Amino acid sequence: MTVALILALKGHDVTTIQPHRTLQEVTALLADKGIGAAIVVDGAGQVLGILSERDVVRAIGRHGDKVLNDAVSKHMTSKVITTDPNDPVDHVMEMMTSGRFRHMPVMDGGRLVGVVSIGDVVKHRLAMVESESRALRDYITTA
Repeated sequence: MTVALILALKGHDVTTIQPHRTLQEVTALLADKGIGAAIVVDGAGQVLGILSERDVVRAIGRHGDKVLNDAVSKHMTSKVITTDPNDPVDHVMEMMTSGRFRHMPVMDGGRLVGVVSIGDVVKHRLAMVESESRALRDYITTA
């Protein structure tokens, strides 16, 4: 199973925000959409970073609520690890687990085409395991 299959099922919608926006604006956006991260992009749509709930909590924990007026670029994770639609889901799960992050932008030919979360990856991995288990049970009962 590849990342492309996850995107085909979940969709290619990506929530983005510009780097000059404030943490207050991004927290409102995350809350409104019920998501855990937004991709930070420039005017041309190039990925500059990612800002997650975890980034916001760390900023507030370290500096207090005054950071809510700071630009997103000040607190975003700028070293963004991305994946490709053709990457296997198991590989993505390993990268997310070892890197301790929960959201990964999907890039295709230098273009942002989606985002997968650890929840997406686990959901689809569990579906695969259940399907394999069902196939084995069917095989055993028909033997």
